[in-house]
Amino acid sequence: MIENAIDIREFREDDLEAIVEFSLRAWQPVFASVRSVLGDDIFFRLHPDWKANQADAVRSACTSDERDVFVAVASGRPVGFVAVALNAFHERMGVIDIVGVDPDYQRRGISSRLTEVAVEHMRSQGMDIAVVETGGDIGHAPARAAYEAAGFTLLPIARYFRLLD
Repeated sequence: MIENAIDIREFREDDLEAIVEFSLRAWQPVFASVRSVLGDDIFFRLHPDWKANQADAVRSACTSDERDVFVAVASGRPVGFVAVALNAFHERMGVIDIVGVDPDYQRRGISSRLTEVAVEHMRSQGMDIAVVETGGDIGHAPARAAYEAAGFTLLPIARYFRLLD
């Protein structure tokens, strides 16, 4: 079977619901990993309805005037996306705000291509530093590997949680 070509283009409004749908499937194992690390009490305090909150976050990132969004398309439908913020945190710093790939299309280099498109966009807009953040748990291991392969330098940061009685 011949692999369908993956094209990357700018976000269009009619992409949104497909992106939200595959994003929830893509992040389900990530949220399960975070839940296993934090335990139910803290997890459900932070994420009482992670699907609704994540759907809102994706919609917000894709439709924000402060984000530039690029979409990977296969057979005419979105299968990946990346949202980029310019001059975020510091002047001339670009941030990959959110990236996701349909689980049916993962392990095909789409995330790497989206990351490279995001970095090239930052460069073309005058940014001189690119930043991306992700979790340190096992569920985020593929993201960490992808960012390291793309040349990002890890700055370990520790965040501790404690549920107060």
